[in-house]
Amino acid sequence: MVLTRDINSKQTSVVKHQIKSFRPNQNPNENDANGLNILFLAPHPFYQDRGTPIDDCLFLRVLSEKNYKVDVIAFPEGRDIELDNVTIHRTLKVPFVEGVRPGFSWKKLVYDILMVFKVMQMVSTRKYDLIQAVEESVFIALLMKVMLGIPYVYDMDSSIAQQMVEQMPWLKPLAGVFNWFEKIAVQNAKSVLPVCHAIADDIADYKPENITILPDISLLEDSTDEVNEDIRKDLGIQNQVLMYVGNLEGYQGIDLLLESFALTLKSTDQVDLVIIGGDEAGIEKYQAKSAQLGIQHKVHFLGQRPAQHLSAYLSQADILVSPRTKGINTPMKVYSYLDSGKAVLATDLLTHTQVLTPEISKLAQPVPEDFSQAMIELINNPSLCSQLGNAGQEMIQEKHSYSAFSKTVNGLYRWLQCEIFPTQIQAGLE
Repeated sequence: MVLTRDINSKQTSVVKHQIKSFRPNQNPNENDANGLNILFLAPHPFYQDRGTPIDDCLFLRVLSEKNYKVDVIAFPEGRDIELDNVTIHRTLKVPFVEGVRPGFSWKKLVYDILMVFKVMQMVSTRKYDLIQAVEESVFIALLMKVMLGIPYVYDMDSSIAQQMVEQMPWLKPLAGVFNWFEKIAVQNAKSVLPVCHAIADDIADYKPENITILPDISLLEDSTDEVNEDIRKDLGIQNQVLMYVGNLEGYQGIDLLLESFALTLKSTDQVDLVIIGGDEAGIEKYQAKSAQLGIQHKVHFLGQRPAQHLSAYLSQADILVSPRTKGINTPMKVYSYLDSGKAVLATDLLTHTQVLTPEISKLAQPVPEDFSQAMIELINNPSLCSQLGNAGQEMIQEKHSYSAFSKTVNGLYRWLQCEIFPTQIQAGLE
């Protein structure tokens, strides 16, 4: 059976095939954290204020607090972070190969290949007990397991196979091949950490040894309101503010957002749209689309802002939107949106409905007419916005805090410690 842990559940549910009986919420030895040397593979620019790097930083923070010794290998871009017992190493920087964006790209492939060589260099000079592999770096970890017997944890923020086909539909005939590779990576992992239930359900048939569901959390706990940027004053906005925060990649549904907003403005002009995030190319693309729709005077692109200031920006919105149209993993922004106490509008798709319900958010079909109608309903109903905002905030603070996240990670790693060093743990119990 597959042992599955949910960060929001106090119980462990059994799904499919037999594994060892130790469960992540057991605590054989409070001092066992010092025994693991971990190689953490982060196949992206790190650190940057965007989804997966933020996830990685949270995970590393937990490991640091428990005194694990962690070497991180990341791409050359990004800024260093300072955490006790965590050392960041980077792949070789290739001239003119920069600006690596989320999703598959030739630039990402270049650095993935360079990461293989960096990993081989590291494992040849240091002893690691465990590899934590994020996204596609799991295949490097699989190689290390085959060559050197090092076990690995698969940090699965999304399905690589599904993501490849969604991003490049012409690869659909190869979907079976991608799924096979993903299956092998899952089956050989010591544990798989899907970010949501939908991914956990998708991989259950692969019969992994252990599944620990580790959803994202709100980032507002460590955020600050001390920001000298008054959006309404600076932009001359006297209306309600509809706000989106995040990157501007295609799967985020920014086209849907702008088309829906254009329809909304035909019914009311008492609202402005503020978009925070995105790189220069993405901003230029959607500024052009806004102009094409004739709404450029009501759409404001602020560019990127530090994640630690997120609370200050969300507090200036009336309605927060997540128009994502692709994928099944829940957007990280949703947790902070809810924690802000503001009304949340999102597409009625699995990517959202694993967390969002009609009791804590406004859900609408991912078509401009329906999404626009939902916007109008919230704009015209402040009491509904307040009701949804309060309910969402209460849910997040109860179930998606850093302490809950930390508890689950620590439980998982205590279990891993028992699996990797059973004799040592047994001695500690005697």
